[in-house]
Order: sequence, then C-alpha cells, then structure tokens
Amino acid sequence: MPPRLVYLVTEDWAFYRHRLPMARAARAAGYEVHVIARIVERRAEIEREGFVAHHIDWRRGRISLDATLQSVREIRSLLRTIKPAVLHNVALKPAVVGSMAAWGLPNLGVVSSINGLGSAFLGTSTKGQIVKVGLQVLLPLLLNGRRCRTIVQNPEDFAAMKGLGVKPERIVLIPGSGVDTEELRPLPDPPLPLRMAFVGRMLEDKGVRPLVEAHRLLRQRGVDIEFLLAGEPDPENPTSITETELKAWATEPGIEWAGHVENIADVWARSHIAVLPSRREGLPKSLLEAAAFQRAMVATDAPGCREIVIDGRTGLLTPIDDAPALADAIARVARDTDLRLRMAREARALVEATMSSQDIGRQTVAVYDQVAR
Repeated sequence: MPPRLVYLVTEDWAFYRHRLPMARAARAAGYEVHVIARIVERRAEIEREGFVAHHIDWRRGRISLDATLQSVREIRSLLRTIKPAVLHNVALKPAVVGSMAAWGLPNLGVVSSINGLGSAFLGTSTKGQIVKVGLQVLLPLLLNGRRCRTIVQNPEDFAAMKGLGVKPERIVLIPGSGVDTEELRPLPDPPLPLRMAFVGRMLEDKGVRPLVEAHRLLRQRGVDIEFLLAGEPDPENPTSITETELKAWATEPGIEWAGHVENIADVWARSHIAVLPSRREGLPKSLLEAAAFQRAMVATDAPGCREIVIDGRTGLLTPIDDAPALADAIARVARDTDLRLRMAREARALVEATMSSQDIGRQTVAVYDQVAR
C-alpha cells in the first residue's frame, strides 16, 4: 500500500489554489493524497485529481478554546482512520491544531507550512496579543519533534520561527508554492490604456487602501493609468475591506473591481503592471503568477515581496503604507515602456530559474520523504 499524505487546510479553495502543484508532485512520487478541509467549493476538482477529500466544519477566524478542542478531536479521529505517513499542516492555525491532533500518534511525520505569520502576528488588539503570546508558548512545543519540519518561504520567516524557539535544523526554507511555468506562459504586452492590477484578498494587510490612494494621486498628477482589483473580501480576516467600500471605490474614475476571477490569465491579458503593497507575505502567489505571465511588478519592501520583486530588476519596491511613494514607483514604471518590458522579461526569467512548481514540488517531496522515515 502506498504511503498516505494528508494536507490539513482550513478551506478547500486554499488547497486547490496554493497546494495543488506540490500535491501532484507527491502523487507522482508515490503518495496517496488526502485533503482535510472545509469542503464547500472544490470537492469535484480535488477528487478529479485522484485525491480523497474529508470535510471538517471549521473556520479560519474561529479561535475559541471550545472550537479549537473540537477541531483537534475531529482531526485526530480522521488521522487514526487514514493512518498517514505524513501530515502537512498548511498555515498557522492548521499548524497548531493539526500538530496538537497528531501528538503521540505513532509513525507519523508532521510538516507545517507557516507563511507570513498572518494577522495573529500583525494585529495589535488585546485579543491578538493574547493569541500571539499563546503561540509563542505553543509553537516550540509542537514543532520541535524529531519527525517535525516547518517550511517557511523567506529568510525573515526563518528568523522569526527560530526566534520563537523552533530549532534551526527543524526549519526548511522553500521559496513559495511555485508556479507552473509550462501552463502559465508569457503573454503579449496588452493594448492601451495602461492598466495596473492587484490580485488577492481585499485586506488592509495587503495594502489595498494605500493602493487606492496611490491611484487617486496618479490621476491628480495626470498619469493615465487604470486600476483593476481582482479578488474578494474575506470576512473572517479582521483586516478585510467591506464590500460596500469596494463598490464605492469602483465608482471612482479608472477603478474596476472584478471580484473573484477564475482564470487568472484574463487579468494579465489586459494588465501591464502587477501591484502588491502588502505588509507581510510568505512568497505571494499573485506575484509569482504575474511574473510567469511576464509582467513588471511594484510591491512593498516587505518580507516575501522582496524575494520576487528584485528592486530595479524585476520591479520596484516601496516603503510599507506609503501611498505617495507607491504612486511614484507606479508612475516610473508606467512612463518608461522600455524599463517596464525589461523588468517583465527579468521577472519571467526569475520564476523559470528558481520558482517553478516542478522545482518547489521536488523540494517539498524531499521533506515528506525525510519525515516519513
């Protein structure tokens, strides 16, 4: 019987969007793949891949003690039934809950991907600070086992996990989830008008608000550039922009809110510049995809962003939460076609060289093989 691999993810769409290439790599390496998540949107697609889907009723924003313990019991029961060789927890909440559920189970290696550290470490509310202190106690206890590995996507997160007490030999740096450079091919430069695009959840932490302000500044300066917002609010995230505000922005000149776009190529077929003024990332899939489609990028000089946006080479970096600086950088790329096209070519070359899903898949499967022994 082939060894079994379980992905523990909060939402089925998150697995399908971000983990599919590495799950395919694991399948090709001989693993039987199972997915534990809230299965509401992507069951058919997951099962079409030959993976086994297991539904649990949990939410990313639910952090009460009772709900957490209920999730631990439910996941532990599923793990006893599936009997996997490897459990891969994806994101901070599954890393904590999944590791608790796996505690003491025999012959189980545990891999946890913790990318960007999330709103629990960015928030300043009293509740957020309590959660942060709790994580600082729990993470070293849960992630330092002999058959445990924590995957991070950038050097800052490596240092952060080490600072939280996770042993360096238990941490593995793999740059992102990868992008399929065979499927996502360079697109022709779109016709005018010039357009910049943001792809992602509509969150304060993603820098959406200063990006809207930067677009207003550009219009005031006479820079003729349109702005496409592609993504939806995330009510379970405390920094989500409301649908009401997004609709109001879409009434402003030059701003379009497209909501969720199923085929991401549709965004880059009509957009010239990728923008992501985030406060912190793991390694953003939206920029990996933009680079694969051969688009120049403007992002903040933040963890994760600076791994893909090499300042002056694949794009430009700006300070966090600085709308005027963001407007300056966008204007520079927009006004210099030669610079923009050169950066676009460099971006494509970078993902081909170091960030393809094939390479990331091989590195991830090597971690599975290591903890499965």
